[in-house]
Amino acid sequence: MKFLFDFFPVLAFFIAYYIPEDRSEGLFLATGVAIVAAIIQVTLFWVIKRRFEKMHVITLVIILILGGATLLLQDKRYFMWKPTAVNWLFALVFLGSHFIGKKTMVQRMMDHALTLPGHAWSNLNLSWIAFFIFMGMLNLYVAYNFAEHIWVNFKMFGILGCTVLFAIGQSVYMSRFLSNINEEKE
Repeated sequence: MKFLFDFFPVLAFFIAYYIPEDRSEGLFLATGVAIVAAIIQVTLFWVIKRRFEKMHVITLVIILILGGATLLLQDKRYFMWKPTAVNWLFALVFLGSHFIGKKTMVQRMMDHALTLPGHAWSNLNLSWIAFFIFMGMLNLYVAYNFAEHIWVNFKMFGILGCTVLFAIGQSVYMSRFLSNINEEKE
């Protein structure tokens, strides 16, 4: 359920894009819908949990800035940069966690559930940085080299698919260390 809630603005964007028969207006309508959906998402989370989810707020700010520029200037490129901006911002945050604090971002998010050696946390964090940078570049490549509807489908399915495959790879990497920890406990 949380996954669908987190994914709500992207899903709303995708559905709204395919509503008008005239595709030339689809991205502008979808951008407006994504802005409203992100506002609803942040508001509902606040009403239910009485706190803000950082990822939702960051995404909302980027959607407001790039989506607003898209609608104001009637230039679709600004919203097409959003996935790149989000991915590169996450890459910077994950990179910064190597130098600020005692734990990397991945370790901060997962060490309550997993026990891994320090170098494994560092490697996981570095691989996420590389993944975020790559996904940002891939988004720009698709946005500038393919038709708009292909970029919309990539935004919905390609980015999600790549993230799932990458997370599976991360799980395989982590499983090597989990078996060693279980053997040490016995």
